[in-house]
Amino acid sequence: MVRYCEIGLKSDPVRRRFEGILKRNIIDMLGNDSIEAVVTRKNARLYVETEDVEGAVKSLKKVFGIASLSVATVCDADIDSIRSLVSEVSRDLLLPGETFAIDARRDGGNYGYTSMELERETGSAVLEANKDKNIKVRLNNPDHTIFIEVRSNKAYVFTSYIRCHAGLPLGSQGSVLAYVDDNRGLVSAWLMMKRGCKVIVCGDHGSDLLRKYDPHLKKIDVDSEIPSKVLGYVSGNGLDKIQTMDNSGLPVFVPTIGMHDGTITGLLAQIRDDRIAAVIPVYHRI
Repeated sequence: MVRYCEIGLKSDPVRRRFEGILKRNIIDMLGNDSIEAVVTRKNARLYVETEDVEGAVKSLKKVFGIASLSVATVCDADIDSIRSLVSEVSRDLLLPGETFAIDARRDGGNYGYTSMELERETGSAVLEANKDKNIKVRLNNPDHTIFIEVRSNKAYVFTSYIRCHAGLPLGSQGSVLAYVDDNRGLVSAWLMMKRGCKVIVCGDHGSDLLRKYDPHLKKIDVDSEIPSKVLGYVSGNGLDKIQTMDNSGLPVFVPTIGMHDGTITGLLAQIRDDRIAAVIPVYHRI
């Protein structure tokens, strides 16, 4: 189950267009990583069905526009099916003496139960299924939380939110030319990609890293003609060099200009290793 954040703030026509771009980017990234999957979108969510779950998660974390994702098990939306699935999930999840909570949501459809009733019913089912383990309910800071999302007559049960890069879908904000000749230039280009810009790279520093996030990344030589579709330039330079870069009147973006070297190093490590916190706390879900 794939979620976005900023896209949801757009008007309906723009949101639908951005959802379409995000879906195409997901399919493109999965294909580039040789992951067989079926991708669908409905009701502010995208769904990726695949047998290679680990590979799909690794691939999806490189797609800009995805705020978080969850590996979910699916069942019908009737209360008995959900109770059965949650009980099964809890048996594998909970150890003796641990605590748990149920967090349930619905999309507003008429399912014959409220979210609170669903939490109560499934919580009782978990206690019954694990009565030999002496587990307990704890709503505040439990050892485990079992999440349930009921959408479009299906129930999705999962146990974590995997954090991703968020931002806007790559290609939704036009193209820019990035001068990448050092780490600041590399990070600057990556940050503009995160903001939805297709980046054309001028320079040889770290282009393979950027290609992780855009399999179709384009490069040009310093002496090459500037593509006409470019809307601006990206640089890791400081304020003293901005005015000397171009006289075409196009804007120059310097996203790292206020960052110290420690921040650049941290972002560079994230770009290299995709090191993002694995789980979003319950109180800060996306």
